[in-house]
This record gives sequence, C-alpha cells and structure tokens, in this order.
Amino acid sequence: MSIESRTPDHKGRAPVPRCVLPTHGHHSIETALVDVLATQGVAGLSVIADGDIHRFDAPDKRRGNLSGWYVCPTHEIAIYGFWHTGEQHTVTLAGEHDPIAAEQARQAARRARQARAAQRQREQAHAAKRARRLWASASPADRGHAYLVTKQVAPYGLRQHGSNLLVPLYAEGQLVNLQRIGPDGGKRFIFRARLKGSATIIGRLAATSRLYLCEGWATAAALHVATGCPAVAAMTANNLAAVGHALRQRLPSEVAITVAADNDRGTEGNPGITAAREIATALRADLTWPRFPCADCACTDFNDLARCQAPREGVA
Repeated sequence: MSIESRTPDHKGRAPVPRCVLPTHGHHSIETALVDVLATQGVAGLSVIADGDIHRFDAPDKRRGNLSGWYVCPTHEIAIYGFWHTGEQHTVTLAGEHDPIAAEQARQAARRARQARAAQRQREQAHAAKRARRLWASASPADRGHAYLVTKQVAPYGLRQHGSNLLVPLYAEGQLVNLQRIGPDGGKRFIFRARLKGSATIIGRLAATSRLYLCEGWATAAALHVATGCPAVAAMTANNLAAVGHALRQRLPSEVAITVAADNDRGTEGNPGITAAREIATALRADLTWPRFPCADCACTDFNDLARCQAPREGVA
C-alpha cells in the first residue's frame, strides 16, 4: 500500500504530492483505507468501494459534521480528505507511486469536489430558507435582554425568538444565515448555513466616507457608537478577508476601510492583530486595535474597551 498526501501549504497554495513507502498486509482497498483512517482518529467506518463519494465525521469536529469524505474509483485506489482543512490523501495497493493510479485519483478527487460543491449549495439554500422563516417569525429585540445589558449596547435592529437574539447575516443582498445569541452570551449559527462572505451591518453604507470591519456584532455596535461610522461584523476571524474583499469590490474607491482588530494581548503572537494586519495590507485598508487601561483584565475588543472607560480613546 502507498499513500500520496496533498495538503495546502501555510499560504493556501496548491498542495504538493508526497509519497509514502508501501505498507504490506492489505489485500483489499477497503481494509487498507479503514486502517489508514483509524490512524487519523476515524473509527468504526465501513468502507464501500463502489466509486461513489461517501462522507463521514471528521474526528476534530462535533458529531454530525460530515466533513470527511472518501471515494474508491477502483478496487486498488482510494482517496479521502477533509473539507474543513482542504487536505486530500490517496491510498493504493499498487506499491510505489503509480502514474495511472495518480491520474485516476485526480479525476476522482475532482468529481468529489464537484459533488461537494453541489451538495453544499443545496444545504445552504435549505438553511437560508430556515433562517428567513425564523427571522420573519421573530419580534423586535428586547432592550433588556441579558446579552445587550451585559454589552451595554442597543439592539440596532436585532430580532428575538424566545430567549435568543437573532443577528442577520447577508450575502449579495440576501439573508443567508442567523447568529443566535442566548442570554448567557452563547452563540450558534443556523446549521449548514452559509457563513463565508456573509456579514451584518450596523449603520448605513450609503454616503459614508469610512467604515469599520471587525469580528463580532457587539464590537461593531461599540465602534458605531464611538465613531458614528457604519460597522460591518464578519462574525469570525476567518471570515474577515472574504467580507473585506467583497466590501472593497462593492464600495467606491474613495470609501476608506478600517480593520478593527481584536487585541489578543494574552495570547502568544497576538493572533487577532496579526491576522488583521495581513487583511488590512491585502485590502489597502487602515488598521486599528483597542489599547486598554487595564493591565490584568481579559479585555480584547472594542466593546470591552467601551465598557472599561468612556469611549473617548482607543479608536483611531
């Protein structure tokens, strides 16, 4: 058995094949793949070598994620990978790297990507319908909601369903997802809904000369109060770049964008500022982050800053 691995490098470039010497003792691709997946933490999987794409749970995500996939285009070759990391591996019974097996693996992987994209579009369309139904049935948010009281911000058009605040996420002008925030601050998105490239906006983009791009909704609310400018919340650090590029394409070139980073001063390398600096450079945007008067507190974002002191400092 041999294994060819294809994983994106640290800059997200095309993966480079890596061959591993054969491992003996397998007489079927099914048992070979089961054993390889077991080394990845995937246990109890029944492999079917029927040429179709099959999905399974990635061991590093919550149950039901179905982020893993495999396909056996022949009885000598299997390809498996994980959608959330982009990695892809080829397992063969042909011994050393076989160019025919490699080509069959590439074709099978391409079919897997196409099938995954189509499945994801269907799932996101269904999830968007659920989000729109929930949003339509919700009421205006209660200003006394525990989360709003804790964050010391107004609802800014949020809605409420039961005890959960609903934060609307839009992409291409359509509501595609909701973030549900409980009284304790717990946050959840609509299952399988689109997140990449979606965002929520506080304030109006029309006629503005500057906007702020940040991670969380409460941070956006604090920035809007402090500056009077619209603030766009991408909801996660990983989504900042996609939202920023979409804004840059949509807005007139004279509209300035400021990336408002979380200041993860208690974490080695300060990933919040580090990531935001890369995004600001790519967007040719300005960069700012909160400077805290407290030395030993857990503050990280502009909402924390607003609650630490009067909002006369910290936003540049």
